[in-house]
Parts: sequence; C-alpha cells; structure tokens
Amino acid sequence: MTLAVGLMSGTSCDGVSAALADFQGRRVRLLAYRTDPYPSSLRDRLRAATELKTPELARLNMALGERFAASALRVLRRRAAVHRITVIGSHGHTVYHGPADPIPTTLQLGEPAVIAQRTGLPVVADFRMRDMAAGGEGAPLIPAFDQAVFGDGPPRALHNIGGIANVTLVGRGIAPVAFDTGPGNCLLDALARRLTHGRHAYDPQGRLAAGGRVDQALLRALRSHPYFRTPPPKSTGPELFQERWLDERAGRVWRRRLPDTLATLTYLTAWTIADSYRRFLPVQPREVIVSGGGALNRTLMGHLRALLRPTPVVSIRRYGWPPQAKEPVAFAWLALRAIRRRVNHLPATTGAREACILGAITPGGIR
Repeated sequence: MTLAVGLMSGTSCDGVSAALADFQGRRVRLLAYRTDPYPSSLRDRLRAATELKTPELARLNMALGERFAASALRVLRRRAAVHRITVIGSHGHTVYHGPADPIPTTLQLGEPAVIAQRTGLPVVADFRMRDMAAGGEGAPLIPAFDQAVFGDGPPRALHNIGGIANVTLVGRGIAPVAFDTGPGNCLLDALARRLTHGRHAYDPQGRLAAGGRVDQALLRALRSHPYFRTPPPKSTGPELFQERWLDERAGRVWRRRLPDTLATLTYLTAWTIADSYRRFLPVQPREVIVSGGGALNRTLMGHLRALLRPTPVVSIRRYGWPPQAKEPVAFAWLALRAIRRRVNHLPATTGAREACILGAITPGGIR
C-alpha cells in the first residue's frame, strides 16, 4: 500500500479539493475525497489576485497554505493516520499563467512550507515551473497520469472541465495528445454570479443556461478567436477568457442579455471541445470521460453528447470517482513520481525540450 494526498484549487475559485489515494502500479484506489469551500472574502481576493500589491499577495500565499494544510488534515482524519502517508502533492492555486509572455512565467499560491509544517509530511509543489524552464507551456500536467492509468485501453479522451477545459487522448498504440481546449467554467461561473446577483457562484446543473437561447451572432464572434485554431502544444487560462474578452469580441451588448449569453457560452465550451477533437486528435476516441465541475452541468453535457455523437460521453463517476476528485488524485501521483526521482510529465504534450522531474520538494517534519 502506497498512500499519498493530492491538493488542488482550480481557476473557478470554489475551494480546495483534497484526495487520499492508494497507488499500486496502474491501479489507483480512491480512499477519501472532500472539497472545502472558500469563504466569500477569500474567494474575492483570489479572483482579484492579479491586481493585488506585493504584501497582499504574500499574505494570500500564506493564507492559502493554511487552507491547503487544513484540507489535507481533514481528509486524513477520515481514513488514515498521518504517519502512513508517503507524500502530499499540491498544485496550489494559479493566479497567473503566461507561457506566451516575453519571459514565460506562471504563479501558483498556497505556500508548501506551511503545508509541510502543519502536517509533518513532505510536500511536492510548483510543478509547472520546471516544465517551463525546459521550454514547455507548464501545462497541461495531468496527461502523464492519464497515460499511466487509462493508457492501456482503447483510444479514450479524458476531458477535465474546470475553469479551463483540457483534454488528454490516450490508448494502446497511440502517442498521447493533450492541450487546453479553451474556456470551461470560468466564464460560466462569472455570468451565473451576475445573473443571480451573487446568489449562485456557478450555474447549478446548467439550469440557468437552459433558460436562455444560443445567440448565433455572439457564438460566431467568440469562436473566431485564433486560440481555437492554434495547434497544440498550447495552454491558456482566465487571463484570456474573462469578461473583458467578451467585450473585445462582441461589444458590451452581452451584458443586457445575460441568460442568452450564458446559454451561448455553455454551448461555446462544448463546441470548442468537439471542434478541437476534429482538428487536432489523430484518431477519434471510442469514449469521452468528463471530469471536473463541468461534468455536473447537465446542459453542457447534453451539448457535448449531441456534438460528439455517436461517441459516448460519460462522467468519470462511471469509473467510481467524484468528478472533482481526479485532479487532486493526479497531483498525488505526480508527487509520488517526483520523490522517487521519476519523470512525471509528457514533454510532447507541453512542448518541453526534454523530460524532467517536475516539482519542488519541501521536506516533512523530523521524526
């Protein structure tokens, strides 16, 4: 039995997802999972992180470290003693990702030293940096996990729809392909907050989108963005796909018709996924397995099934995992690889010049 904890905070800023898993070769057994929501004050600071001054950003980094540590301890109290855990893998919370900047850079908050100090366990974090230092995009990082766990079967697309949507194609006899397809829930969440005057942080099960209609003119303006036609390797983030992007592509008229805009953006997410499969996947998958918060959006899943028919589109629940558990489990696996000094990314999917061991290691307590 090899136990590890994974921690993840996505660009939707909903909270910290923590998972405890047992790893034996290709077999992964999820033992415990939880998401601890952020209080609204912390969520607001995260969404405004790029505007914060240095002292505020430094305080946010430490505060997130405390939140991550608390989530790790909560998931451990449910199923295992701390002394049986090999490592914690923490992705942190991405506040900026700029692989195309003149000096490529990325920034994840959630101080790993705090996590190590509070838990007494070694922590692996800052996974993206080494890949970028090797010339890669720093994302996506999950494909190595997807290849290890799902790569021994028929061609399948593992599509995670968090704030940003990303795909990995794996299967026997094919080279893995992975990239960010475009916006996932980041814009949908922002519009749901606007439409409900803050009562909802997201569109529950896609009901709000189902109440609007797809605006074809707006859809044409949005899907003409060159990102969707750019071949991989590529990655993106809410730095691009935000409300300002809507203003730039379609003017401000979308603000006066929020139900229709939300319906259009929900369809756009599904369309960009289906279009990217046609453009960039060397073979069409036998099955599409959806994880992340998008798997809970019935309207979005309905669009995906219609656009990808006859390929089956299923939630990762069919494989026994809650939709938001996959990414923290993957970072637990990446951390295990790192402390064993084994390559834990797929350079061909990020554009890195060579294979590396990703992640900075903070030792645990002295025993």
